[in-house]
Amino acid sequence: MPTITSTRELLDRAIAGGRLSFEEGMRLYQEADQEELIAAADAIRQRRRPDGVVTYLVDRNINYSNICIIDCGFCAFYRKPASPEAYLLTHEEIGRKVEELQAWGGSRVLLQGGVNPYLKLDYYTGLLRYLKEHYPDIALDAFSPVEVWNIARIEKRPLAEVLHALHEAGMDGLPGGGAEILDNRTRNRIAPHKGTWESWIEAERLAQREGMTTSATMVFGFGEELEERVLSLTRLRDLQDESLAYNGNGFTSFICWSYQPDNTAMGGDRASGDEYLRMVAFARLMLDNFTNISASWPSQGPALAGRALHAGANDFGSTMMEENVVSAAGADVGTCMTVEQIQENIRAEGFRPAKRDSDYHILELFD
Repeated sequence: MPTITSTRELLDRAIAGGRLSFEEGMRLYQEADQEELIAAADAIRQRRRPDGVVTYLVDRNINYSNICIIDCGFCAFYRKPASPEAYLLTHEEIGRKVEELQAWGGSRVLLQGGVNPYLKLDYYTGLLRYLKEHYPDIALDAFSPVEVWNIARIEKRPLAEVLHALHEAGMDGLPGGGAEILDNRTRNRIAPHKGTWESWIEAERLAQREGMTTSATMVFGFGEELEERVLSLTRLRDLQDESLAYNGNGFTSFICWSYQPDNTAMGGDRASGDEYLRMVAFARLMLDNFTNISASWPSQGPALAGRALHAGANDFGSTMMEENVVSAAGADVGTCMTVEQIQENIRAEGFRPAKRDSDYHILELFD
């Protein structure tokens, strides 16, 4: 087998659908020209979506509670249980938010809170059943790996049993929140109580085997080593291989964004726009078994998210309708985008917008 001697050969192999090793990824990120890296990622997007379509989702984030005991140094949203600012929404309050989403023509809610030491499984199953009974057409992507592990700990039950109970109660998907960097060196530094990268992977693995919708995420810019970023991607890729072989139900998509430092205990600086685009493009090259890469307008802003559509992303994300976590950390780009604004941003980059559901089925195609 001939020795790879240039980054150009690595890029060409990735464009053709070949797989890059960890070592090749390290070299490519460090040595490849920015424009060539982005162009290669764009070529892969064009191969996967030759129709020039960019998708988006009409949904709403609902933070059912801000109570959390994990103390992540990068989070400005959570409150401890005794805080006067702590809250837990009632079923009816959550229902009214879902009704507002329905009036928008939305199809999914993203239910996320924190690690609450007082809520047992019956709270979560009761909430899911309430929402499915009253809003059966709305997909419920709910909680996160660290939240479901907390339920399993409280109940002293295997995580697979907890996920099965949640699924039966109406939970359609387990979002990929909390991945941050999938390496314990950085996780132990920024969120030592949030669980290991192995526990995050195991939760997503079990959700995929349960038949739930899952997505993969990465937050970078915590001062982690490049090796940790590449390991994060290869670990996601390994699980995708495994789950697709097991039952065909892998991650629907990957999305990354840069750490937002304002109002957090950690502080620090934001990564540049060029670094964000490089990470999006690099992810497209490394994640050869992922169909969809999403841009992140809530953290990066609509303009930079639009540029990401030329760096490998084929999805603009979602309307969100309400966003509290990233905006609390100083991502001052607005907490919602209308359908018209998203479509305008997609068209401005030369693409055709399409409304999708949470499983990336196209619901409506626009000119």
